Amino acid sequence: MDLLQSVDLAQLPKHIAIIMDGNGRWAKEKGQDRVYGHHEGVISVREIVNTCAEIGISYLTLYAFSTENWKRPQAEVNALMELLVNTIRREVEELRKNNVRLHVIGDFKSLPEICQKELNEAKELTAANTGLNLILALSYSSTWEINEAARNMVADALAGKLKPEDIKGDKFHEYLNTSAFPDPELMIRTSGEHRISNFLLYQLAYAELYFTNVHWPEFRKQNLYEALLNYQQRERRFGKTSEQIQTNNPQHV
Repeated sequence: MDLLQSVDLAQLPKHIAIIMDGNGRWAKEKGQDRVYGHHEGVISVREIVNTCAEIGISYLTLYAFSTENWKRPQAEVNALMELLVNTIRREVEELRKNNVRLHVIGDFKSLPEICQKELNEAKELTAANTGLNLILALSYSSTWEINEAARNMVADALAGKLKPEDIKGDKFHEYLNTSAFPDPELMIRTSGEHRISNFLLYQLAYAELYFTNVHWPEFRKQNLYEALLNYQQRERRFGKTSEQIQTNNPQHV
């Protein structure tokens, strides 16, 4: 049975964030090296991006490479950077065809120049697209992002552009890499780990967290539908009581 039939397309999260975990462990279970797992994980990326575009998700953020990942063996890092370049080259036409717009968050300048070049070209080629916004988190971590935001706020304060009393409400959010995007309502992590690993710590304050034992290379659209069904069974209160939510939304179950 196609689980999509059970998903309420009128109650989808606007923004889904995914920690694509388990490539290396999946490859090891198959008797292959870790790089094989990363290559196979690209197939999952393609299917999930296309599925999100088809069902009407507005934003999808994929945690592709963290600042901590630079500490991995150099051979693996090099292979990941090469895979990134080749994947962007190969997939950009598919993104254009599917009306997907590409964005990048993270320490962009720390990426190899060839990666920066390919990503900038892909961003330009998809800039006019109006469908799914695909956000790649590359050389990203929340500690890096929050430190960067704090530095920029201090710089604006020293330049007389920002006063202490201005820092209220969503002001800090304006300085984050993700300032142009709404916060995720649903965060998915594959491969059975139950942590968020320095990913969107500020933005996930009220996100629903969904963990699955499925390794990323085996994560397909049916797995995504399972996560969406789980999300739609939850009550999002944002500090209010169940009674308040039901009063304000009589259709809420």
